Amino acid sequence: MNKKFVPVCTAYLSGNEKKYINDCIDTGWISSAGKYIVEFEKAFAKYCGCKYAVAVTSGTTALHLALASLGIKKGDEVIIPSFTMIACAFAVCYTGAKPVFVDIDEKTWNIDVSKIEEKITKKTKAIMPVHIFGNPCNMKEIIRIAKKYKLHIVEDCAEAHGAEYNGKKVGSFSSISAFSFFANKNLTAGEGGMVLTNNKKYYDKCRYLRNMSYSLTKPRTYEHDEIGFNYRMTNLQAAIGLAQTELADKYRAMRIENNRLYKKFLSGVEGIIFQQDEKNSINVHWMNAILIDEKKYGKTKDRLMKFLKENNVDTRLLFTGMHKQKSLKQYGCKITGNYKNTEKLTKSGLYLPSSSNLKTTQIEYVCNLIKKFLKTGN
Repeated sequence: MNKKFVPVCTAYLSGNEKKYINDCIDTGWISSAGKYIVEFEKAFAKYCGCKYAVAVTSGTTALHLALASLGIKKGDEVIIPSFTMIACAFAVCYTGAKPVFVDIDEKTWNIDVSKIEEKITKKTKAIMPVHIFGNPCNMKEIIRIAKKYKLHIVEDCAEAHGAEYNGKKVGSFSSISAFSFFANKNLTAGEGGMVLTNNKKYYDKCRYLRNMSYSLTKPRTYEHDEIGFNYRMTNLQAAIGLAQTELADKYRAMRIENNRLYKKFLSGVEGIIFQQDEKNSINVHWMNAILIDEKKYGKTKDRLMKFLKENNVDTRLLFTGMHKQKSLKQYGCKITGNYKNTEKLTKSGLYLPSSSNLKTTQIEYVCNLIKKFLKTGN
């Protein structure tokens, strides 16, 4: 095997991206207006089974816009998993509200639904389930809890394009949902995000706030009734996003196949733990993360990462828990309860290369290194 560098994740552009980008350049529509924005919104909403979509600058701004459209504000609380990208917590903080953390399930790595209710207070306004690494959350139970306490659900689907729970795509279960199109996502626009909803009121509010709170119905003046945001996606980004959405099922299948191959080649290796799929779901495996059981594997995660790097294989650490973040403690977040499962993932987990277009030989090479490392004295 040629020891060429295997990156942890790169964008795969195999469709109409160049054609659509060139059209933007040729026609001069390169900024925040143009046909590709509208077409991308329509195509992505249809793919996810939602009525409305609002294209924005990133997954983080999609979350912020979603929360703002629901009227989340200072004094409110939003429940989020402790194990997630910090964008979830920051988006809540941008509204003035406070994120409240819940530990994750030991096997699925999603928010532990059995622990949500104990964190609900009179200030709680929403639950933000995160479909971590593309694994759908237990939406049946989350919906039950939300209805019981009259809470909004804001799905974070940044890592879960095309994932399904009980035959429905994620993003379609909630008051409103958010996606990311960063370069390493299953579908990309380079940068960018999307808000999805089936509620016309929230849709209009998102469109209004996204564009500096210019009126959606009146002739444009430079008088603004509310604080708005400049969260507009460019036509260039939307052109890439549309081309990606046209091949969404292809890219989904490629990520799922990557995971199948990793599990096949690492079968029987003691101490390698994969994420367990949620029941009745399709996990789209944005990243192939593994945990290292040091006692069974015989080596630490850090030593394995060093060995892989020495052999031209790129890896990444997993997220540090929200309950450990200095910025959130300074913001005033209350840290209560036990977060042992989050801490286990942070301590023992890593990402393996996960690009959609990985070759079987590359995955086999990575897995052989993981097995080879057991026989070294490192």
